[in-house]
Amino acid sequence: MKPTAETGHLSAFPAPTKVLKKAPLMASIPPPVSPSSSSSSSYSPSNYSSSSITQMGSDHIISILLLLPVESILSFSMTCRRFRSVASSDSVWEPICRREWGSGGVDALVASLSQQERQRLSWKRLYAQVSRPSSLSCRRLSSKSGAFPNPRASHSLNFISDWLVLFGGGCEGGRHLDDTWVAYIGNGHNRVICWQHVNSGVPSGRFGQTCTLLSKFLVLFGGINDNGERLNDTWIGEVLYEGQIDLRIAWRLLDVGTLVPPPRGAHAACCAGDQRVMIHGGIGSYGLRFDDTWILDLSDDFKSGRWHQVMNAQSSPPPRSGHSLTWIGGTYMVLFGGRGSGYEVLNDVWLFDVGGDGPEWKELKLSGLPSEMPLPRVGHSATLILGNKILIYGGEDSERHRKDDFWVLDIGALRSFQTAGSKKTPRKLWKRLSIEGHSPQYRSFHGVCTDRSGHYVYVFGGMVDGVVHPAEAYGLSFNGELYQVKLVLQL
Repeated sequence: MKPTAETGHLSAFPAPTKVLKKAPLMASIPPPVSPSSSSSSSYSPSNYSSSSITQMGSDHIISILLLLPVESILSFSMTCRRFRSVASSDSVWEPICRREWGSGGVDALVASLSQQERQRLSWKRLYAQVSRPSSLSCRRLSSKSGAFPNPRASHSLNFISDWLVLFGGGCEGGRHLDDTWVAYIGNGHNRVICWQHVNSGVPSGRFGQTCTLLSKFLVLFGGINDNGERLNDTWIGEVLYEGQIDLRIAWRLLDVGTLVPPPRGAHAACCAGDQRVMIHGGIGSYGLRFDDTWILDLSDDFKSGRWHQVMNAQSSPPPRSGHSLTWIGGTYMVLFGGRGSGYEVLNDVWLFDVGGDGPEWKELKLSGLPSEMPLPRVGHSATLILGNKILIYGGEDSERHRKDDFWVLDIGALRSFQTAGSKKTPRKLWKRLSIEGHSPQYRSFHGVCTDRSGHYVYVFGGMVDGVVHPAEAYGLSFNGELYQVKLVLQL
């Protein structure tokens, strides 16, 4: 079986030298019109360039700065002491954080802070630290009740309204689980949680399925059952609240019509907006790996949906399984890694655009030393975190050596690459983060999700320890621990 800062220094930000070569900011600001002016003789270019912008109120300057990219704001702040003070204020940097990270995520982050942290919060410092992360803090969470999920791998883990929701997976003895567990997380400060077993009844036991969160619904597709049979059923899990401390999941089989993706497991999936789910690849019957892309369009308050295959996408990724697919906003998704048809393990990065004139896959051919990017892996996790970065963790290589490293992929650099239309990929897309505290260590095919802010990441289970030959069915060790991982922020 194979389950499958205000820091006070500008060094924390990108160097603004290129922006300084552009036309100065004053050139884009129209001269002020004075009611007392009766002729144009009161204005000259020399008078305007030397005094008009300095006479503007701070509110006016801030409204202009909020229209500019961060690099231009930093360049402006270097012109004089007053402008540096204005351009460093919370009135500038809080809106910037909301603009780039989303108000929902920012509100959730602030809500998770202690009162003291909120009082001393500097939005410029926060932006600098999130934009240039260097380390993560990890801790293991324990359960205060006697009931907790069995160790497992290739399961699904989601975060819904301050709750963790766990379903299925493979476990010792080759069994595939059909259980649903929930645990209340709250603001993320608790070290002890309480798992609750939810008697949902369906779907059937499986591993290697995908479970995608859309609003208050979970969309589950495919997987592999006890008999090794690949599945292609689509389920909707509706989140129901019973009081303030109870939650249950009501599963139902979704009506998707007759056109459905071929049965598979170990595929990758992500949302593509508010009412669409996209899947790619996976393992079909007889070990065949797929390279197809399908999109599920949901309608009628998630009571029905229709699958359609994405056709005519140029230069698509080769067949694979155990890879990751992450929605990064708009019409874009990022694919990373996996295992190919020849059992080779991959570390390629693909950007998919489902909008525009037609769907398009584009491989990001990365340059640099091997130490500047993650090694090839399968069974890793990929999570969109605070600051618009994808956090890659764990996985295993072609010899089943498991990994314990954390990497971030810079989405801002990806978007700049896509907007510019350049054929040359930016070099500094990846950064490896250091770990503080109790690391989850080596594992693959684990479950991962993030809270609403993207600050806290939760890791459960997976396969750990040892080296297993690909042909061996047993000897695997399953894990049942829950870890909390978060960005280290000096607030």
